[in-house]
Amino acid sequence: MSIVIVGGHDRMVCQYKKICKNYKCKAKVFTKMTADMDKQLGSPDVFILFTSTVSHKMVKCALDQAKNTSAQVIRSHTSSSAALEGILKECCVN
Repeated sequence: MSIVIVGGHDRMVCQYKKICKNYKCKAKVFTKMTADMDKQLGSPDVFILFTSTVSHKMVKCALDQAKNTSAQVIRSHTSSSAALEGILKECCVN
């Protein structure tokens, strides 16, 4: 399963990827808006939006891409590793 995480903290990127790997998921993490972010998102199975640490522009970009690819969108107000694990327990098979 492929996952794109939008938002979160820069210092947590490696930890987010490690947690996703434990759930046998491939992850891309975007903590900051880039010029060609819409092209880099790809077509994952799930978009995880950490809403407390992300700009409206990034959310819109991710939601537009999710609409085009019919991917599942999960929003979380907190961007902690425990929150990510909780989300992955719900949507991924360990």
